[in-house]
Amino acid sequence: MHATALIAEDEPLLAAHLQAELQRLWPDLRVLATVGDGASALRESLAHRPDVVFLDIRMPGMNGLDAAQALAEDWPDDDTASAPPLIVFVTAYDEYAVRAFEHAALDYVLKPVQTERLARTCERLQAALARRGETPNQLEPLVEQLRGLLGIAHASAEPGLEPLHMLQASAGNTITMVPVDDVLYFESADKYVRVVTAEREHLIRLSLRDLLQRLDTRAFWQIHRGTVVRAQAIASASRDEAGKLTLRLHGHEARLVVSRLYTDRFKGM
Repeated sequence: MHATALIAEDEPLLAAHLQAELQRLWPDLRVLATVGDGASALRESLAHRPDVVFLDIRMPGMNGLDAAQALAEDWPDDDTASAPPLIVFVTAYDEYAVRAFEHAALDYVLKPVQTERLARTCERLQAALARRGETPNQLEPLVEQLRGLLGIAHASAEPGLEPLHMLQASAGNTITMVPVDDVLYFESADKYVRVVTAEREHLIRLSLRDLLQRLDTRAFWQIHRGTVVRAQAIASASRDEAGKLTLRLHGHEARLVVSRLYTDRFKGM
């Protein structure tokens, strides 16, 4: 079966070994690119549209899980779009990670890559590629699998962290105390997070991933990989003709787009 792949692995020797093993086990697989970080994996995947993406879980900057989430959110779903790639995570042995991938029905290979295990993965990938076309919405299986994996990841966040009640936002020589209960939404902004209240905006030097571990997820909902909104601030959710879901907030002009990974939060009762 002729297919294409992309490898995202920040250790060059491991990337080269994986590519060599793939070439031996699946000669018709063409590796389009090898990259060393999640942001490059996202960019090259959207540019080249490979059939399979091998994602190292631990990479600098955007990790493998973040890159998979971004792929599911950013992959086009118009009539001319190709099917999204099948995703295989590459990870050092980690009991939680293995259980999570198995629960979410996503494939994985362990480091160092074992030939027998990789051969089984190649067989599964070939069978899955052969079945393509049977599902009208090619994105939905990937979205559902990643929803399950993200749910496990959030539920397994580092225990024992005290929930945040007050944020300290610095600007110049001034530190502003911002009660978390006043926040309408958080939004990623390069190395910072924008903190938006009804009156003004602040910047805090903290990743959204780390911030999420300190928020009450019953009160704050993630709606996009870069956006978390306070549930009580949401006034309405509406879909446009293309199916895109947008939130309107109480007393604020912002319109927040919900990614396809989180649209299941918004269902009529």
